[in-house]
Amino acid sequence: MEKQLDPMKDDLPLMANTSHMLVKHYTLDLDVDFKSQIIEGIIVFFFETGSRYRKTSSTDEEGCQSQFDETCKIRASEPCHIPVTDLSACSSTMEYNDFAVCGKGEKDTSDKNGNHSNGEQASGIPSSKNCCDIENHGSTDFLLVLDCCDLSVLKVEEVDVAAVADIEKFARSAKLTDASEELGNLRNQIVHELVTLPADRWKEQLYYYTRCSQAPGCGELLFTTGTWSLEIRKLGICTPRDFPHAIRIWYKTKPEGRSVTWTTDQSGRPCVYTMGSPINNRALFPCQEPPVALSTWQATVRTAARFVVLMSGENSAEPVQLQEGILSWYYYVTMPMPASTFTIAIGCWEEVKQQPFTADVQTNSDFSLPFSQADLRWHEERCGHVEYPCRFQNPAARLQTVIPYRVFAPWCLMENCKELVLQLIPQCLSAAYTTLGTHPFSRLDVLIVPSNFSSLGMASPHIIFLSQSVLPGGQHLCGARLCHEIAHAWFGLAIGARDWTEEWISEGFATYLEDIFWARAQQLSHDEVKGQQELKALLRWRRLRDEVQNSEEELQVLRPNKENTGEVSESGASVVKHGLKAEKIFLQVHYLKGYFLLRSLARAIGEASYLASLRKFVHKFHGQLVLSQDFLYMLLEDIPEQKESGLTVESIFQNWLDTSGMPKPLLEEGETWKECQLVQQVSGELLPDQLVLLLESLLEEKTLCPRTLQCLEKTYKLREQDAEVRHRWCELIVKHKYVPGYGDVEKFLREDQAMGVYLYGELMVNEDAKQQELAYKCFAAAQEHMDVSSAKVVAEMLF
Repeated sequence: MEKQLDPMKDDLPLMANTSHMLVKHYTLDLDVDFKSQIIEGIIVFFFETGSRYRKTSSTDEEGCQSQFDETCKIRASEPCHIPVTDLSACSSTMEYNDFAVCGKGEKDTSDKNGNHSNGEQASGIPSSKNCCDIENHGSTDFLLVLDCCDLSVLKVEEVDVAAVADIEKFARSAKLTDASEELGNLRNQIVHELVTLPADRWKEQLYYYTRCSQAPGCGELLFTTGTWSLEIRKLGICTPRDFPHAIRIWYKTKPEGRSVTWTTDQSGRPCVYTMGSPINNRALFPCQEPPVALSTWQATVRTAARFVVLMSGENSAEPVQLQEGILSWYYYVTMPMPASTFTIAIGCWEEVKQQPFTADVQTNSDFSLPFSQADLRWHEERCGHVEYPCRFQNPAARLQTVIPYRVFAPWCLMENCKELVLQLIPQCLSAAYTTLGTHPFSRLDVLIVPSNFSSLGMASPHIIFLSQSVLPGGQHLCGARLCHEIAHAWFGLAIGARDWTEEWISEGFATYLEDIFWARAQQLSHDEVKGQQELKALLRWRRLRDEVQNSEEELQVLRPNKENTGEVSESGASVVKHGLKAEKIFLQVHYLKGYFLLRSLARAIGEASYLASLRKFVHKFHGQLVLSQDFLYMLLEDIPEQKESGLTVESIFQNWLDTSGMPKPLLEEGETWKECQLVQQVSGELLPDQLVLLLESLLEEKTLCPRTLQCLEKTYKLREQDAEVRHRWCELIVKHKYVPGYGDVEKFLREDQAMGVYLYGELMVNEDAKQQELAYKCFAAAQEHMDVSSAKVVAEMLF
């Protein structure tokens, strides 16, 4: 039996046996029904034999038995589905006539700027060790294990790719041996030739993926579903080499599935979007979650005509009308990425129209660091990733300062986005390019997501989700957040963590680069940059200090697996440590410790040399998965004199990554930032970060009278400030039981759900009847639409 896990307490399993079978491409064909809140359709997988078995002879039965014995386990979580034996019952081509063919219904504009590279890595790690199942009759069959949760799987079948017209050229080039002339092996050889086509044949590859996805079935496969997995077998097939390399699955999502959120937008219209939750996309489609399963995909999505479908895809999809009231949208990617980076958002979004596009945005030359000759030489080096159409090797893409972008929002937020987001995006993109060079992705959509979105932002290939909380209060919060999410294009997406527990590789880098990008976007002078960054450092230091005092020690470690980081089981399965702890979602330790580590390295090495090393790292590792030591070894090799000062990879592990609490180098540093001019300034118009610091200082006071709070709100117009400032204002209201401000707390809990979770706890801790009544009232109104983890954490605070 599959081990049953408590989804709120235990570690997250990544079940897929990627060492045995590795998915190379997904083709999805989906219908979205808002009435039933179900996504239903077909997904076709194209596999390669996994790394452990790629060289194993398919006829070596003794070897097969020994390789699978260690991980063999009887499964009985659900009865197996028995396939029909009449192959004439296979689905007709009528079931596939809605599949989009590459390029259908839209112009191909992807060549101009090399718009075919996407790199993104996300987090992923658990898996089952089971790779075989022993039937009562004693035979041993190979089990394909996929990550799957909260899905209704209806049917699984092998796809007869050999039946596709013109597919013979792949068979001819396969150089088949006598043993391969068997029909099953012929199909697998065709798939192998298809998934290994050279990068310059990507259009042909997408075309044949579509054709193969429409091919008839050639026999249903046995399958079993468990809590976290879908297990598939073909009777009599013992090894991954002989298992079908193209399979088709019919399935439905469930309304309660944890990978998508069905809700309404700020204008009251229905919508659905992927959550980026701990379980990622396994409740949206069966997949391989471990990050090593880098794959491409194409997706056709049909829904009612009033909806706009946005997705992580290289093309800006144009809808095709299939019938009255139904539109079809088609997206694709040609850069292999983890399935967890697949993102979709469907709603009545409106595009915020922009002025004629210009790409000549400049940053302050005083602060810009021009690329060196060494930077230019990196472009000439061969990329280290698997072959795909890479923008880093495309001369036009390398010169593209600002990639094409669009902004989408509910109609009621259109004006806010036009005045703020549209103006900021080109500045932030240009600042990012000035810092790191070639944009890894060919285009960018920015979507203002519904109010129940559980964070301020989320980056995926080609699309960024932004919370409505970044819109009020001027440019500061919105611009800084945009810079943070744009930074993820390089760190988190183009370069991903090989072990999901090393979140700091993504979040620490994005937090550090956020400041660099935002300063350049604002065209600040050197002194202004220094003052702003020191103020930010002090705020983050205070936040980290508070967090390590009020959270579990084991959640404060950036490398919880330590020397075992990156290790997986024989099958490729693994477990994400603390991956399902609800409270972990709200901790910022990976952001903050990672930021301070990178900041300390920059100070030790010098900013110019440090940013040059970051650019070198990007060019060397884009399109790949890394561990902490990959970055640290490269950095220290470039600066060998640092070793003499005691700065080594081992010392960095010990002081920063492998221990809980405040890193030793930071213990005294908080005092030094108090000399910053922006920190010392106490009068005049304050910057948002200065207001945050002021309110945090006031929160340390035991008593403040209502008159002081009233004067404070009036003087600094706190209700009109950004969400970071208003959050501290709400904390002051709660702490000092300032009844005239309770409406501000209620408004914040309703409209700024990405930031308001812990206010509930503060409302309860005072044991004040009015405050507790306010907490219950706000939770009752918001609970139905809240993120699941947020709702659980709040419920524990209230009940």
